[in-house]
Amino acid sequence: MALDSITLSYLIKELHPILVGTRIDKIQQPEKDEIHLLVRSAGQTQRLLLNAGSTAARIHLTEQAKKNPAFPPMFCMILRKHLEGGKIMDIFQSGLERVVTLIIQNYNERGDLQNYFLHLEIMGKHSNLILVDSETNIILDGIRRYSHLVSRYREVLPGRTYITPPPQNKAEALKDENRFMSLILTYALERKVTKALLDLFNGISPELAKEIVIRAGLETDAILDDCGEIDLSRLYQAYTLFIPAKELDLINPGLYYPPGPKKLPSAFTFIPYEQYADLIWHPTTSLNQAVNLYYRQKDDYNRSEAQRASLLKIVQDHIKRLYRKCEMYENTMAKAQKDLSYQKYGELLTANLYKLTPGLTEITVEDYTDPDYKPITIPLDPSLKGIDNAQHYYKIYNKAKAAIKKTEPFKQAALEEINYLQSIIYSIEQAANDNELKEIHQELTEQAYISGKQAKYQKYGKQATKKKASKHSAKEKEQIYSQPYRFLSSTGKTIIVGRNNKQNDRLTWRQAKPGDLWLHVKSIPGSHVIVPLNENEEFPDDQTLLEAATLAVYFSQARASSQVAVDYTHVRQIKKPRGAKPGMVVYEQYWSLYITPQQETIERLLNNPLQ
Repeated sequence: MALDSITLSYLIKELHPILVGTRIDKIQQPEKDEIHLLVRSAGQTQRLLLNAGSTAARIHLTEQAKKNPAFPPMFCMILRKHLEGGKIMDIFQSGLERVVTLIIQNYNERGDLQNYFLHLEIMGKHSNLILVDSETNIILDGIRRYSHLVSRYREVLPGRTYITPPPQNKAEALKDENRFMSLILTYALERKVTKALLDLFNGISPELAKEIVIRAGLETDAILDDCGEIDLSRLYQAYTLFIPAKELDLINPGLYYPPGPKKLPSAFTFIPYEQYADLIWHPTTSLNQAVNLYYRQKDDYNRSEAQRASLLKIVQDHIKRLYRKCEMYENTMAKAQKDLSYQKYGELLTANLYKLTPGLTEITVEDYTDPDYKPITIPLDPSLKGIDNAQHYYKIYNKAKAAIKKTEPFKQAALEEINYLQSIIYSIEQAANDNELKEIHQELTEQAYISGKQAKYQKYGKQATKKKASKHSAKEKEQIYSQPYRFLSSTGKTIIVGRNNKQNDRLTWRQAKPGDLWLHVKSIPGSHVIVPLNENEEFPDDQTLLEAATLAVYFSQARASSQVAVDYTHVRQIKKPRGAKPGMVVYEQYWSLYITPQQETIERLLNNPLQ
């Protein structure tokens, strides 16, 4: 969603009393197109974000501190030179253009007080952040530099005169219905009403044009030629609702979220929009909060998706490599399997040594292993004696048998590793936040699938390990360890579900008691499920057992299947083989249920998680 000019005007009205009079304490550039100004007033520090990116250009206060590069970019150094320690004198929007200007007063190189203009131009792919000397109107630098080779209208380079972006020649906010009517009727009558609003009036975005048309009682694809005088009058009345007002108490900002468990916002607005009636409305205390939450959650989501894609690629590349290994092992074993037939050649030659005379290139003998004693022709090496020909075939046979014996464990190990990595893929796809993805990244690093620092125990060695690693352990657990899902069954029993392999291990081996019930889908990657039981309980009630098994299926790769086998047993029956991968267990005594997940059961459990 774009930050349209009218929404921007209300946002600047909110920011004005907060920012004017504050001093710029620090300046940071954590991302290529983003500047953070840490401003201070009355002992309180706030972070002003100015983004000039092509997809998310914006300005707002934020509490999110991002990691800064080791060496600040040149533009950041220029801003620090001229603006650090300066005082924000004013912040304003140029009419209904999407250009925000901060006037910052600071001492120049001569020691004189002067004003600097910091222009944030929010214009899609042409967005920019430009520092200008107010006395000379000369550009000191821009976060994006370009010459006339890129733009014939102006250059953004140090030393060039600052030229404002080209005017759009649209009407400003009109409060005269007759002027509104006459202007809109000059537009091509065969075009859509929404297109007319976009092209004729300043400050209107596609979402806002659609909202005006809806509030006028028109179809969103209505064309001007189909609109009568009453329709146009309603259109004007709807339009006036969105003309910027001086009073901030007229706005009611908030966020819109889609229905469902994934809470990624679809839009933010300064008043509720009718076009989003099917979405879930979450009011906020300020427009700045709505804008900040929207972009922060979008940033978090995009960062998580980039991390998710990176982890998936790493795991999938390893799986491809293992499948190539398996293919190589299968080819080796298939060739060796054919060579096993040479055992019969050796046995038949040994039984017919008396027939072997020097110089023979082949011999035909009766195959006593065949019920019909059919004759078989065996190739011979004329340079070898009869017994040596038999020994030659025995050697081929023994080599093939040894190859099969040696290769089979490698193949099985590769298949087990593929199964483990498939469980990692499931965990990556189901990870809900950064902490879960960090946990998976940590697991892959510890298992040497990702190069980097190994676990603390490996880094410090076996002797002084625990002492040195314990200094960081509490903090690391707090930062990295995610918590399992917790649900309440229909009968009030707790059901705990692991989110990934490392969490499955913690859940089964550290948190669960020996008498608790453990569930997992049979032979398919998925979550460990625990039902805590009292000392006098051997099993939970049937409804809880059924719902726990349903969750085991839902949180597995068999989610979309029917009649899925779910094994359940007590935690005391679970064993972890020495050297096994995270999440891998074995068990012998168990029971099984065959489950087809019921959607209403899943929805009820998912919509009422335990906190």
